[in-house]
Amino acid sequence: MRVDTVVLDIDGVLVDVADSYRRAIVESVEAVYGKTINKSDIQLFKDAGGFNNDWQLTYAVALYLLAEREGLDLTIEEFTDAIAREGGGLGAAKQVVKTILDEPDAAFDEWEPERLRDVFQHLYLGSDLYQELEGAEPTMETRGFINDEPVLLDPETIDALTERFDVAVLTGRPEGEAKIALERVGLDVRDDLRWTMDDWEEGKPHPRALIRLADRTRAAHVAFVGDTLDDVKTALNADRGDGARVYYGIGVLTGGLTGEAGREKFADVGAAAVLESVNELPNLLRKN
Repeated sequence: MRVDTVVLDIDGVLVDVADSYRRAIVESVEAVYGKTINKSDIQLFKDAGGFNNDWQLTYAVALYLLAEREGLDLTIEEFTDAIAREGGGLGAAKQVVKTILDEPDAAFDEWEPERLRDVFQHLYLGSDLYQELEGAEPTMETRGFINDEPVLLDPETIDALTERFDVAVLTGRPEGEAKIALERVGLDVRDDLRWTMDDWEEGKPHPRALIRLADRTRAAHVAFVGDTLDDVKTALNADRGDGARVYYGIGVLTGGLTGEAGREKFADVGAAAVLESVNELPNLLRKN
């Protein structure tokens, strides 16, 4: 595969977030409502699409549980399938609840997205970083799940990629949290080639951010590497929307999609390649 620019997602690609972001989703809902889902069920929401933002995924999980309390008779798999049919994301989750429940107002009356976000940030960041990044005094004493993110990207892979290609980052993380992850990984990406949650409203799989990064590197062939189906779909949407370039979506099996089942899901949506790890990338790519 010949490319000149490599764009990397962070979560599930550069760092393992199973015990950080995904744990924060589960424990935030439990802290606010006294009930939650299994961590493995988070992937069902990811596969439904539109949940690049883990705050919004947290809100959707809470809404499901509140709707279930009010009589929603769907399994999580059925609920997320319905979300996918509605187009994915939080808006679709809200629509599913409104459509199925005869009286959805009771569920929405108890739904507190802002409180969920605040608890999430306390749990994920820890007290010190919460004060620094949120600009407010913490109300919970927490260590921070952000400290439990093993690095997935080897130093040798960094050298092999940065010596041969322009390297950019496209992530659903806020800018401050993205910088922390990149520093931990040891990957130096210049400011204009880092695209974070703070830079756009659409989120993946909208192609605007990926196309803009390709503009900035003057790329002809771009590989976008991610751990979710929306990452691959972002590359496919960019390829359809940008006639000046070729984009490849590459899936890695170090996030929520793993094993042969994960490989098949990536293949089904059109991944150009599926790798066990981002560290296989240098052997896949050649300089265009």
